[in-house]
Amino acid sequence: MRAVRVLIGALGIGSCLWGLWLMRDFTREQLTSEATWFVGVVVLHDAVLAPVVVAVGYGASRLLPEPFRRPVATAFVVWGTLTVAFFPVLSGEGGKAGNETILGRPYGLSWVVMTLLLAAYAVVTGLLRRRRDPVATGAEGS
Repeated sequence: MRAVRVLIGALGIGSCLWGLWLMRDFTREQLTSEATWFVGVVVLHDAVLAPVVVAVGYGASRLLPEPFRRPVATAFVVWGTLTVAFFPVLSGEGGKAGNETILGRPYGLSWVVMTLLLAAYAVVTGLLRRRRDPVATGAEGS
């Protein structure tokens, strides 16, 4: 396991160094923009996303039956991550003229379908876990 951690760490450091190498010709304005985005992402994560995930996780642990807790938490984390990735196109900022990196696709519909699939995953997985574990449903000893 130690070797895997070292390998993952080396890949992460290598990726960071590669990114810095690619930024070697950036102008001062581009570097300032990159720094602003980097700081903004850290603040967004620490001030908004992390507390929301903790609050939802805490609420789910109190309100949901045990077989549903892990699938709902998993679906929520994946949904949140993909929602952040979809944000530029959902907000309308990513589809502006001149941005050739955004293809003409139904991103809103894709996001809704993804949300419904994750919700279905959480429900079906919870139901399967409940059926498989009679202790979680209180059916033990009957």
